[in-house]
Amino acid sequence: MSEWEPVLVALGSVSGALAAVYGTARWLAGAGEPLRAGPFSGGPGPAEHAVSRFHVRWYAVTMIFLAFDMEMLFMYPWAVVVAEVGTAAVVEMFVFLGILLAGVGYAWREGAFRWS
Repeated sequence: MSEWEPVLVALGSVSGALAAVYGTARWLAGAGEPLRAGPFSGGPGPAEHAVSRFHVRWYAVTMIFLAFDMEMLFMYPWAVVVAEVGTAAVVEMFVFLGILLAGVGYAWREGAFRWS
């Protein structure tokens, strides 16, 4: 039992702290009345629900954004190690950028950049 005693003490301490925080939150919470006023300095109310559907053209724009976002995600660590690795790292990055450029060419061909 002595090897499990620290685990049980930690579990009891965490459970007690959670119960105390939950109890304090319930005690300090108001009556739960709905809010009577709109948001302060928030402008007009929303015109539609927040989970409404977007036009399909935004999905192509999102995919293009994610492609360039991933490019930056891989280029930052590459910039740190390019001096150590040398020519192989430069060739690998140009292959990666070529693949991204092929994706942009495909999106361009499919009309992802046209808004009409």
